[in-house]
Amino acid sequence: MISSQVLPIAPSPPTKLRLSTSLPGTFHTLSQRTHIPSHVYKHPAAILLELSTSLQELRQILPLIIKNGLYGELLFQTKLVSSFCKYGSLTESARVFDSVEDKVDALYHTMLKGYCKNSFLEDALLFYCRMKYDGVEPVVYNFTYLLKVIGDNSDLRRGKEVHGQLITSGFGSNLFSMTSVANIYAKCGQIREAYKMFDRMPERDLVSWNTIIAGYAQNGQAEIALTLIIRMQVEGQKPDSITLVTILPAVADIRSLRIGKSTHAYAIRAGFDSKVNIATALVDMYSKCGSVETARLIFNRISEKTVVSWNSMIDGYVQNEDPEEALKIFQRMLEEGFEPTNVTIMESLHACGDLGDIERGRFLHTLVDRLNLASDVSIMNSLISMYSKCKRVDTAAKIFENLQSKTLVSWNAMILGYAQNGYVNRALSHFCEMRSQNIKMDTFTMVSVIPALAELSITRQAKWIHGLVIRSCFNKNVFVMTALVDMYAKCGAIHTARKLFDRMKERHVTTWNAMIDGYGTHGLGKDAVDLFCEMQKGIVKPNDVTFLCVISSCSHSGLVEEGLWFFESMTNDYGLEPAMDHYGAMVDLLGRAGQLNEAWDFIQKLPIDPGITVYGAMLGACRIHKSIELAEKTAMRIFELSPNDGGYHVLLSNIYATASMWDKVAQVRNMMESKGLKKTPGCSLVDLGNEFHTFYSGSTIHPQSKQIYAYLDTLGEEIKAAGYVPNTNSIHDVEDDVKQKLLNSHSEKLAIAFGLLNTSPGTTIHIRKNLRVCGDCHNATKYISLVSGREIIVRDMHRFHQFKNGTCSCGDYW
Repeated sequence: MISSQVLPIAPSPPTKLRLSTSLPGTFHTLSQRTHIPSHVYKHPAAILLELSTSLQELRQILPLIIKNGLYGELLFQTKLVSSFCKYGSLTESARVFDSVEDKVDALYHTMLKGYCKNSFLEDALLFYCRMKYDGVEPVVYNFTYLLKVIGDNSDLRRGKEVHGQLITSGFGSNLFSMTSVANIYAKCGQIREAYKMFDRMPERDLVSWNTIIAGYAQNGQAEIALTLIIRMQVEGQKPDSITLVTILPAVADIRSLRIGKSTHAYAIRAGFDSKVNIATALVDMYSKCGSVETARLIFNRISEKTVVSWNSMIDGYVQNEDPEEALKIFQRMLEEGFEPTNVTIMESLHACGDLGDIERGRFLHTLVDRLNLASDVSIMNSLISMYSKCKRVDTAAKIFENLQSKTLVSWNAMILGYAQNGYVNRALSHFCEMRSQNIKMDTFTMVSVIPALAELSITRQAKWIHGLVIRSCFNKNVFVMTALVDMYAKCGAIHTARKLFDRMKERHVTTWNAMIDGYGTHGLGKDAVDLFCEMQKGIVKPNDVTFLCVISSCSHSGLVEEGLWFFESMTNDYGLEPAMDHYGAMVDLLGRAGQLNEAWDFIQKLPIDPGITVYGAMLGACRIHKSIELAEKTAMRIFELSPNDGGYHVLLSNIYATASMWDKVAQVRNMMESKGLKKTPGCSLVDLGNEFHTFYSGSTIHPQSKQIYAYLDTLGEEIKAAGYVPNTNSIHDVEDDVKQKLLNSHSEKLAIAFGLLNTSPGTTIHIRKNLRVCGDCHNATKYISLVSGREIIVRDMHRFHQFKNGTCSCGDYW
């Protein structure tokens, strides 16, 4: 039974007095009221009441009913109760109901249905108690309506209580009631209990089959839902359109294009494919199964599209990484007069973020205000994400700060936004603030904050977040563990990363990619290749990112033949088309190995116009191998593609300086000055005593600057005695001793000296640098590791250098 604790308001005893004495009408005995004169049915008020289509019309008819003395007639009372319920005015419906002195059972049933239909759970349960108190015997559909509203509210405890009432009322074997019971358990996540109810049914109709199939599909058990489709057909039930609408999302969840096509074929044979809800579900299924072209064909054939149809197609293009086409569909939707919903706006914002299109993103922002959707927190979260992806994290932060009802998703979006834009410390401070407000973290929080810590490249912080992951029981989540593998690799702890990788019972393709890329950035190309070969033997298939990682790993280690083989295998064995990044990696592979002519020929034969990454790799190779002619050709192309990128101007200037072509150096610098371009200053960061110490090349603002420069002078003499020869070729028009001092002022040398001065013997020094390590610093650091007996790990913008006993892990190949 439903206890008084659940329903604290005691029901009133049945009233014998009219609550509204202003409503005239003659009251009759129950026997008299069951016989309604025929003239009542023919009265104009009765006809108008039957034809009413809105609450406004109903209120206009009500005075006519009262004026003609018909308010006391059962026909009008029943119809008014039903109509007010239908239009959602339960207050007016209850007023009519309470004014009836001799209530028939049908009025109670209608009133209860009204409360349930309008999702007033508490009122529905209270009215059910009153109905029982008034001695009205419940009928089966009382329970079906009650269970539906309970299911919509996912109130398992109330559902169990009504289930008990249903059994005591003698409906425990009724097909309709037991279907409702199965539905409530499924909606409350108790799918096993739902199946028990289904299994006990003495007979099953199509509705009961659809209910249990939907239950499994909505509880993330798509495979079982699909097996039940087969079983229902074996037992003589044919799937209808409702079944298909239920099962197609399940097919989409498991990404089974084969089953999806089979379901589509059944829909065509059964004549359901023309239904807009079926066609929309097919659009969604094909999109999620990676066949967006087929989805588009189906979408184009829908004669009467709904907003849901448009949303499915927009989402399909977003999910299949074609944001430009998604926005074109959105534009067509507007042109055809459809008003966007919150889902439309969110998907379109996603597309703008993927494109980095701030202008269209701002247009959508104005549309949000115009449609009065600014109070929708999900849309505001999407705006935060869009602005962050468009490099306007300042705007994203303003939206976040002004958000009244911040959700976990809001915090996650802001943390990720800061991390993506390089504001690592702000990402971490937001994470700490979120924890201080006792907001419970989820896996998305972790995969947002862990990459931010990875950028800091501090092992101490890595261990802290790893401990938090374990304490929060996220260490079984494949994506969180993948983020940890990537983080440890980026903190220089490649062996720890591999230990975590080996312990993972489940590995996603991104897990393999993170580990292969980690090996590559540490100069362990052979290990990367071995791991890739191990991956090929398993069930997880390499994707385009996997090949990019393994080719880049080969490039960093001089494994040219292996890299060429992987590039061919990508297309021939896996059917993956190379993207611009793959072409850039191939140029880097050939160029680093000194095969400059082959790299240049490779560029000339590309099936697409080479991008900045391709020419950038070529220019880097020209610097390594001092090829002036090819460097000039390459730089010319780069300056056409990206005339305002100062980094490539500096690179060309350095190439000229190495060749002592000082007039050319001057030309490049003059070009930079005329364009207002500046060289990015070298910056190195070292973590010591829970504090970050930042050093810029030539800077003297650090409190220990005098000691640092003095120590570097002493250290310089020690490493010279060990065999170090300064490389001053890139410095012009100054004396030799000044050249030495300029070399000593490079940011990584300052950071290393600070680390050696402030840590005990045997401590590993970790340095994070924003630019590529220069040749002189690389050579000097090898000798520093030798004379100091320290291990020094330097992470530059591309890779790790682990210096120990006078050697570097890169083998001088970087």
